[in-house]
Amino acid sequence: MIAILDYGSGNLRSAERAFELSGQKVIITSDADHALNADGLVVPGVGAFGACMAQLHAIGGAEIIRERVSAGRPTLGICVGMQILFSAGNEKGEHEGVGVLPGSVSQIDAPVLPHIGWNTVDVADGSYLFAGVENESFYFVHSYAAKGSVADARITRTTYGEPFIAAIEKGPLSATQFHPEKSGRAGARLIKNWAETL
Repeated sequence: MIAILDYGSGNLRSAERAFELSGQKVIITSDADHALNADGLVVPGVGAFGACMAQLHAIGGAEIIRERVSAGRPTLGICVGMQILFSAGNEKGEHEGVGVLPGSVSQIDAPVLPHIGWNTVDVADGSYLFAGVENESFYFVHSYAAKGSVADARITRTTYGEPFIAAIEKGPLSATQFHPEKSGRAGARLIKNWAETL
C-alpha cells in the first residue's frame, strides 16, 4: 500500500490517480500510523517552502518522514515535497527543513521564473527511478531548487539557468523536483519503477 501524505499541500487527487496506475493500493492520509506503516509514503508539495513546513508540522509530518527514513522505509518526495527534505530553504525568509538530506534550497539563477515546462535530465548512473526513461522529458513548475551534492546518493540533474538537482535516490529516500504525475508516460513509468521497489 502507498500512502500519500495529506498535510494541506499538493494536488492529492492527481497524485492518487497516477500512483494507482502502478497497480498498488493508494490512500490519502494524515494519520501517523497509516503513514508510518505504509509500504511506501509519498510526500507531495505545492507552494512556498516555509508554508509547506508549517503545514507539515501541524500534522507531525516531519517526525513521520524522519522516522520512516531512519527505519529504512521507502519515501518519495515530489516538487516542494522534495525541497522540504533538505536542511533549509530561503524562500520568503530562512526556514528549517525536515533535514533528512543535507544542504539548502535556494532560488534558481535564471532570467525567467518560475521555471515551467518540460526538461530532459542527466540521469545518475545506476538509477532505478529512471530505468527505461533515461532520455525522456519531465514536467517542472518551480523557482527554487537544491543545487549541491549529497554523499552516497544518486543525483540526477537538469539545467534551467543553472544546474540543479532534478531527482535524488539515497537508500530508501527518493525525490523528484519535477512532477511525475504530470509527466505523461515517462512519469508513469518512473512511478511504476518506484512502486516496484516496495
